[in-house]
Amino acid sequence: MIRILAAAGAVALAGFVVAPVNAQETFHGYDCTDDCSGHETGYDWAARNDITDERDCDGDSQSFNEGCQAYVEEHTDDASRNSQSDVENDDGDSDE
Repeated sequence: MIRILAAAGAVALAGFVVAPVNAQETFHGYDCTDDCSGHETGYDWAARNDITDERDCDGDSQSFNEGCQAYVEEHTDDASRNSQSDVENDDGDSDE
């Protein structure tokens, strides 16, 4: 009986050790260390300043820089999709 209890306790303890304590948060694909506030600050700063080049994301904080880069990446992707859509619309207008 003692062996069964000891084995059950060992299994329960092993499950606790293997299970992750907290899943790590991400911000637009970048890993956050705590609460992503640095990433959010960098993203907001880039939005306010209309940053379009990742080389302008050169603050003292890695999380700030990654937030800024996330903004640039997101808006570069949006601009590419919009220009592609404009090209497709121009092609459709040429049949008239």
